[in-house]
Amino acid sequence: MSDEGRLVAGRYRLIERIGRGGMGTVWRAEDEVLSRGVALKRLHVQRHLSDDELATVYERTRREARSAARIAHPNVVVVHDVVDDEGLPCIVMEYVPSTTLEALLKGGGGVPPGEAARIGLGMIAALRAAHSAGVLHRDVKPGNVLLGADGRVVLTDFGIAMATGTSTLTKTGEIIGSIDYIAPERMRGRKPGPAADLWALGATLYQSVEGRPPFRKDTAVETAYAIAVDPLTPMKQAGPLEPLIEALLAKDPDERPSADETERTLRSVAAGAPSDMTEAAQASATMTPTAPVRTTLAVSGTMPTTPTPTPTPTPTPTPVGRGRKRRAIVWSAAVVTLAAVAAAGGLYAVSADDDGTRGTATAPSPTASEPPPVPKGFHLVREEALGVSFPVPDGWERRSKTATAEQVSYIDKSGLAELTIGTVNPAGANPVSHFENIEANTKLNYSTYRKLRMQRTTFQGKPAAVWEFTFEGRARAFRAIDFGFGEAGGTEYDIYLSAPDARWDTYRPVFDRAKEGFRVG
Repeated sequence: MSDEGRLVAGRYRLIERIGRGGMGTVWRAEDEVLSRGVALKRLHVQRHLSDDELATVYERTRREARSAARIAHPNVVVVHDVVDDEGLPCIVMEYVPSTTLEALLKGGGGVPPGEAARIGLGMIAALRAAHSAGVLHRDVKPGNVLLGADGRVVLTDFGIAMATGTSTLTKTGEIIGSIDYIAPERMRGRKPGPAADLWALGATLYQSVEGRPPFRKDTAVETAYAIAVDPLTPMKQAGPLEPLIEALLAKDPDERPSADETERTLRSVAAGAPSDMTEAAQASATMTPTAPVRTTLAVSGTMPTTPTPTPTPTPTPTPVGRGRKRRAIVWSAAVVTLAAVAAAGGLYAVSADDDGTRGTATAPSPTASEPPPVPKGFHLVREEALGVSFPVPDGWERRSKTATAEQVSYIDKSGLAELTIGTVNPAGANPVSHFENIEANTKLNYSTYRKLRMQRTTFQGKPAAVWEFTFEGRARAFRAIDFGFGEAGGTEYDIYLSAPDARWDTYRPVFDRAKEGFRVG
């Protein structure tokens, strides 16, 4: 017999079933006392559960109501009442005419990065409100994101939420939640914090743009293993959201962006401007020369990254800086949130000679016709799209940074050091002018930036400049050197290295060898 039309608790008339899950059914109902529409979530009869297990399920339902009720925010569903219906607890909530993000993505479809960022803004606002109230959601996923007909984004279903000071209602070894969206630390049995909800947000954003969860495998066990140890599958549709998503999905919760940084980046992408990336992702996209970006960089949350030349000043999205200790300067390890670089602008660091002098200097270099032998421990690579070749340390991994192939990076195994080669076309009057323009923006936006030197020089018979600086990451200090050379109106080539300041003497030779063996054509 259908429950449609039945009166619950002498007050709520069930009108239409609008959702059904493994634990309960959600109805659109009419509150006949206040004459308003509501949503009523009623648990299913669980005959296979023991009395103790049923008591736990019912307590989770009541806890959901209490958790949601302590959060007053337009992006969190409002709880009106908790009632008993034939021995089963029911939660009465506001009715939001909507579809779920899960339904929108059904069939493997995705949404544009800008729309995903708009949805993400509603989600991060809800999570910030929940975390401020001492509540962890613990089940952030597309199915719990309501997309209102009026554009409102609402986070719902706090069924396994955990409030500060309450017991977990789980047995040892038990993990509650949807497998695709459970953070690595929870897979390892560690106590979750707000960063676990942010990881789930990252997984939701990944699915929003790519059409599938980031680590899904054929079985739940394989998926859990992939979440804990596998690298992230590269994204194809994320656009300016990619650095942020990469940062949110960091294995280490301390390396993920904070909620503030995440919100800033999402706001930037949603508005159509370049986004702030996260430290690591950003470091890799920001702290390295990128394609055309000349003077601008988007403000990220932490500090400057590699300047990237561009013909026009346009802010670039960069992932937000990490929340706690943060990563180092490479997307695989996370670093500092630097200036924006990836898509439109960035901060560039280059180096030239290493004589330590200030002012103008001339750096001797081998002639183009007589390249030096490849040093031991290095191998020669040729980047056809850039039209250059240079030595790279053995074991460093290649990462292309832009779809237009105007820069490429090589990253060491630790993920903390990065060698990036980029081009700017057309080149300005002198590379030092390019660096000065980027530095001006850097000083305004990054208080931890410190210039070590910026000087004119020459290289292979062309005007050149070297720029060396330091900046503070969340967990450590970094040092960068950027070297650019080229003739006005032609192509400027940039060689950039960033690495932990404490190990600069170890990594600096990588820059020297790359510069000495750098050849165009």
